[in-house]
Amino acid sequence: MSAEGGTKAILAALSANLGIAITKFGAYLLTSSSSMLAESIHSVADSGNQLLLLIGGKRARRAATPEHPFGYGRERYIYAFIVSIVLFSLGGLFALYEAYHKWQDPHGIDKWHWVPVAVLLVAISLEGYSFRTAIKESNHTRGGTSWVDFVRRAKAPELPVVLLEDFGALIGLVFALFGVGLTLATGDGRWDAAGTAAIGLLLVGIAIVLAIETKSLLLGEGANPEAVRQIERAVLAGEGVERIIHMKTLHLGPEELLVAVKIAVPRSETAAEVARHIDETEARIREAVPIARVIYIEPDIDRASAATPATAG
Repeated sequence: MSAEGGTKAILAALSANLGIAITKFGAYLLTSSSSMLAESIHSVADSGNQLLLLIGGKRARRAATPEHPFGYGRERYIYAFIVSIVLFSLGGLFALYEAYHKWQDPHGIDKWHWVPVAVLLVAISLEGYSFRTAIKESNHTRGGTSWVDFVRRAKAPELPVVLLEDFGALIGLVFALFGVGLTLATGDGRWDAAGTAAIGLLLVGIAIVLAIETKSLLLGEGANPEAVRQIERAVLAGEGVERIIHMKTLHLGPEELLVAVKIAVPRSETAAEVARHIDETEARIREAVPIARVIYIEPDIDRASAATPATAG
């Protein structure tokens, strides 16, 4: 996935959420609806999260240093993990607290009845635009995989984060509309509290999913199976490589892959021939998988196959 596609989705989400947050706060001040307050904080949290993702993307582009010789690509993972914490605490837990408070002191919406409904309908439209942009950008790289697999397997965190945030925002707006609508119809503020609680539980659930997935990226994930197969074919495609003894890959960042491979070379080759074949192998790997930026190839003698005749005799 290109960083440009992720940035486009983030900017679309940020512009939508800033406008929505201001409108929701205005509706809350007019109606004192807890659902509107929860949704206002939700939009503020989402806006802050998108700013965090933009900061992480910028910091990840810094050049490598002696202290960090493999660069700063993983900063994107760190900021995505911070997003999950913000969504959990500022979004989910606040909504649950507000739901509890409203349940203890329920009150209906006594004035400006049309305001929250109008605001929520406009917000659904704007969030739908942001969600559509995230889906469109994700489809460029998702291929034939399911959405669940895309969120679980994506190495770049931005689009999965925006997808889940926008999806949660749309469902949360439906919950808020449900709570506000029933409160207006019945005059019972507990419906508003119930909608707020549903928003909180939804945000907590999404935050947990994000934390699990970004934690895996922080720990270090290898290349996806298709990239591994392409690297293996590239290694074995040239002369001077009898087989792959073992190989490991690691994402240093979403668009930077480390490849370490130990190959068996013919016993009869000279050091110069081995060096030439290693250079050729590196070139083939980079051509097959362009994000393979750091490559280490260790030549060795295939002792297992060399010992076979003696064992048979």
